[in-house]
Amino acid sequence: MFCPNCGQNNPPEARFCLKCGATLPAKVTLVPGVGSSYGNGWNQIWKHFWELFLILIINWVISGVGGFVCSLIFLQIPFSVFVGFPLNYGVSYAYLRAARDEKLEVAHMFAGFKNYWNAVGAGLLVTIIVVVGFILLIVPGIYLACKLAFTPYLVVDRKMGVTNAIGESWRMTGGHGWKVFLIGLLGIPIVIAGLICLLVGVIISYMWISMALASLYHAVSTSGAAPGLSSPTAPPPTAA
Repeated sequence: MFCPNCGQNNPPEARFCLKCGATLPAKVTLVPGVGSSYGNGWNQIWKHFWELFLILIINWVISGVGGFVCSLIFLQIPFSVFVGFPLNYGVSYAYLRAARDEKLEVAHMFAGFKNYWNAVGAGLLVTIIVVVGFILLIVPGIYLACKLAFTPYLVVDRKMGVTNAIGESWRMTGGHGWKVFLIGLLGIPIVIAGLICLLVGVIISYMWISMALASLYHAVSTSGAAPGLSSPTAPPPTAA
């Protein structure tokens, strides 16, 4: 089990982190799958609804207002890189904590700023890789996006550096990339259903899809079943 405080990989039976002494969360066991990820996501939404709702609103306000103001002075791209990436990485971490049924606070959405330059660098590099993939052809872009989908969690949750996080995401999604794709694909009818239900439905749809992806990452990282996945008992790579 990876410590949410320092990123240390601890034995499954450990109650406290061997490195920093922090109390480890209760283990939520999941089988890596699309149905199980959406199922766990749906259950955890309602346990952490108000925290997730506030995180969603704050994220929209910061991204919307900040992006609009910066666009007026031609700084929208720097805002997206230096504020948007670490903010979105922090939001992903908040959903991961909810997926693991850990205590969730609004402050967790800013966790990306604690590993700031790695969040900025990873977000920028992943975006460039995926965009290049889409320019070459749409299919390579989708493939690369699925393979690198776990990068935000690795940067914030395990406090990895840029290249380590991207490389580990690539390894972890071995045999599971298609599940990432199906989670995104199933998100389309979920969003459409949400639009039919107006604003409330859109909010629930966004939460559910985000929770499903976070649940899949959690399931893969705790199962050790991914081909090429680093041993669950080995220490995480040192941050770059």
